[in-house]
Amino acid sequence: MFTGLVKELGIVRGFSKSGSVYRLEVSSETISGNATVGDSVSVNGACLTLVQNKGGILIFDVMEETVRRTALSSIKSGERVNLEDSLRAGSPLGGHFVLGHVDCVGTVKNIENTGGEYIIAIVFPQEFSQLAVEKGSVAIDGISLTVGEVGAGSLKVYIIPHTLKMTNLAARRERDKVNIEFDIIGKYLARFRSLDKKGGVTEQFLKRVGF
Repeated sequence: MFTGLVKELGIVRGFSKSGSVYRLEVSSETISGNATVGDSVSVNGACLTLVQNKGGILIFDVMEETVRRTALSSIKSGERVNLEDSLRAGSPLGGHFVLGHVDCVGTVKNIENTGGEYIIAIVFPQEFSQLAVEKGSVAIDGISLTVGEVGAGSLKVYIIPHTLKMTNLAARRERDKVNIEFDIIGKYLARFRSLDKKGGVTEQFLKRVGF
């Protein structure tokens, strides 16, 4: 589990495929200092398992399914990526609960930068629209952000200068692909709402699932 507060910007050193598995290599100055094999690391919002740590180069094996379902499919050498190590018990919780399980890939539709106000509009598959809530939380490429506006298959986020400085959002351009993870609380509420419409949230249902 993560918080959506990026710890550092890593640099992609290599991304290649061997058989059905991809190998991603990312240079890191901060997270690499304490990272050990088996640790979970958020790379642009996708939870990956560390398989090697070679003197500041973090190496991950990535399944083809993960590449297919995330924006990692368009990642390139030299690109900066958002890195966050997993939340540990007793650590302060900023941002919001982020699982690192990408819901869908969005596309940057428009970027406005006027008078110090940085606004990014993102479009995504409309079937996820019910999960985007105005003033709610969303993780874009692993960054915990507040949703400013929502539409049918679209949302806007407002970025402060500090977030631009600490993440790769400043490098985003129109038509770039981004990973989107909607708030886990909203997803559970949407699920229960769906069950309720089917008459599913009953005493019998709750007993059946263990409550």
